[in-house]
Amino acid sequence: MFQNTEIAFKWRSDKDLRRAYFLMKSISKPWLVNTGKHLANLAIAIHLPINWIVKPTIYSHFVGGETIEECIPLVRTLEKFNVKAVLDYSVEGSEDEKKIKQALDETLKTIYNAAKDPNVPFAVFKPSAFGIPRVLTKASEGADLNDWEKKEVEKFRERVFTLCKTAYENDVPIMIDAEDYAYQKIVDDVIYEMMLQFNKEKPVVYNTLQMYRRDRLDYLKYLYDQAQKDKIKIGIKFVRGAYMEKERERAKKLGYPDPIHPTKQDTDRAYNAALEFSVDHIDTIAVFNATHNEYSSYLMTELMDKKGLAKDDPRCYFAQLYGMSDHITFNLAKLGYNAAKYIPYGPVRHVLPYLIRRTEENTSVAGQTPRELRLIEQEFKRRKAAKK
Repeated sequence: MFQNTEIAFKWRSDKDLRRAYFLMKSISKPWLVNTGKHLANLAIAIHLPINWIVKPTIYSHFVGGETIEECIPLVRTLEKFNVKAVLDYSVEGSEDEKKIKQALDETLKTIYNAAKDPNVPFAVFKPSAFGIPRVLTKASEGADLNDWEKKEVEKFRERVFTLCKTAYENDVPIMIDAEDYAYQKIVDDVIYEMMLQFNKEKPVVYNTLQMYRRDRLDYLKYLYDQAQKDKIKIGIKFVRGAYMEKERERAKKLGYPDPIHPTKQDTDRAYNAALEFSVDHIDTIAVFNATHNEYSSYLMTELMDKKGLAKDDPRCYFAQLYGMSDHITFNLAKLGYNAAKYIPYGPVRHVLPYLIRRTEENTSVAGQTPRELRLIEQEFKRRKAAKK
């Protein structure tokens, strides 16, 4: 299903593919990624100009642009291949009220943009951009909060409400990204409050479950039971997870059980079981299958077929990050499924932490970068043969 490189890379020129190949070759070297990470952090700390080297290389490969307007040409290009776009303002969170307000205003813009652009079916935001993690952690742990902390939690709730209400009023589904284990509970609780208000007729508010967590499959089933009682719909974005080393270190340091599955196989089983449960209960649970895993993508097509669902059923979406796994996205889109690219955007300096995570992920996840390189090489061979 995913091996047709002509479909996967038809939208990329030879020049684009060569640049992608060089970049993937570079980030396959851990020492180079580690060195680049330290240099980038140093450049940020001492305010060195970095746009000239970052923007035409790693930034242009993984990021859509600095503004919504800069992303539009990419959205239109993807549209020609039946690939949707989800624009994600990827600026890291801050405790500064002014910066939080800027993030809120920009996220509202993404909702208004999605409302007028049929090729942008979702809005998305990272909740830590609108709350103070250390306060959210205390709230998640059930600790006593002082008056200031209580106000900060309420501000967080109000900002999330503003975004979800705006999405509801503009008929735009909105996804809330997952966060650290330490403060995910308060995020889960607030998201369910939003679902109760805005998901009565159809899923507008989507939570994100990181399936590398041991408790998430049970939590999914709990959510389903609650939704049945409350007579609402739920939307779930499924990911494997992004903070494994950090989570394990924190658990060890503070002496609580490791919240992460012990093996990748356990995570894969939980992820696929979550897809099966959700598609089996599709009348209540809408699925946003955000994965670079070929089997989990293929599995969902089989589950949909078994359930008798149309390929473009609006309750079923597939997505991959921009700059990765084109062979999954574009082949699914060609077959008529709802396939999307998750496109981060924002000023170069502010998006750099995201870029560092992406390069580290491509370096650390076994087989991911070699797979990208193999597919590009395969496409070059195909193009060369086609010219003879």
